[in-house]
Amino acid sequence: MTEETETPAVGSSTRRRVLVLNASREPLCVVSLRRAVSLVLTDKAVVLETDGSLLHSEWLSVPAPQVLALTRYVHVPYRGAVPPTRRTVLQRDEHRCAYCSGPADTVDHVLPRSRGGAHEWTNVVAACARCNHRKADHLLSEIGWQLRTTPRPPRRAVVLSALTRPHPTWKAYLAA
Repeated sequence: MTEETETPAVGSSTRRRVLVLNASREPLCVVSLRRAVSLVLTDKAVVLETDGSLLHSEWLSVPAPQVLALTRYVHVPYRGAVPPTRRTVLQRDEHRCAYCSGPADTVDHVLPRSRGGAHEWTNVVAACARCNHRKADHLLSEIGWQLRTTPRPPRRAVVLSALTRPHPTWKAYLAA
């Protein structure tokens, strides 16, 4: 299949990603455009959102999907907790510093590891380099600082969107 668009496509069609939702409309995974088209052509999924471009073969035209929903519910086994990584912590905290609300580019342990703090979701926050350096290995009470929000484990949708750069049309499906 080849791609034909009204406006120039962003990136190569082989690198485009598609959000797949379960039949219950909960986010499941992100797949390649090729896999998404295969799901649509085999009637395993329906297109919910498209970017307006069409994919053409000799006999068929298919809208290029951005979001798919499976036609049958897929039972998802229990998924263990996702460990906090730099990428997922920044995504959870929306790339904002937990101390000054500025743009965050690193992570900080609220209770420093040197003082027995664990590397877990409730102890790790996004921080700008300046605040991270100024806090160093101090406790918040020692320097008179407060967190903007209490750190918590993220929702599944936040972790899913952290795996790839989310397309704007995904926002409505990942928010719930």
